[in-house]
Amino acid sequence: MTSPHPRRRPQRRSEIARGPQQTAGLQEVRDALPPAPGACAVAPAPLPADEGVPPELLALVTHHCRHINAYLARAQHLKTLHGDSMRQWQRLVLYALTDALAHNHLLVGTLAAYLQRQDLDADLLRRYLQSPDPDRYITREAVQHLDGLTGAVPEEAAEPVWTGIGRRIARDGG
Repeated sequence: MTSPHPRRRPQRRSEIARGPQQTAGLQEVRDALPPAPGACAVAPAPLPADEGVPPELLALVTHHCRHINAYLARAQHLKTLHGDSMRQWQRLVLYALTDALAHNHLLVGTLAAYLQRQDLDADLLRRYLQSPDPDRYITREAVQHLDGLTGAVPEEAAEPVWTGIGRRIARDGG
């Protein structure tokens, strides 16, 4: 007699690798990421302590996750549109995936820059990023994005693109 509990049915078990092997493999991938060109550290400028998450950070995560999810969904959907053409599929799926990756990298770098600016302990930040070197995420664009989110005045005469987008995210809430 078979168990009515779905997890005990062998045909329902996931084929996705999980556990220590995948975790170790992901850590190897993270460790292999090169530092970003022009990686930088942010000078501490902590805000008054508050237990709540600043709304601009919540809006930042919402904004980028929306874009990341849209690009990933597009990459998945391409099999129905271009499954019969390897040339079209490979081009479009890589465009979608690298766009998702760029949003993810910018999101992580902006959050890391925020935490660095809040004077979070460097070892703690490395542990949160699961990386021996947080500079691989904190780029000039991430700092500009953070400046826009927090309302900082840019040093450049023309406002950088990511500063303007950060301002819009903070203003519109995501």
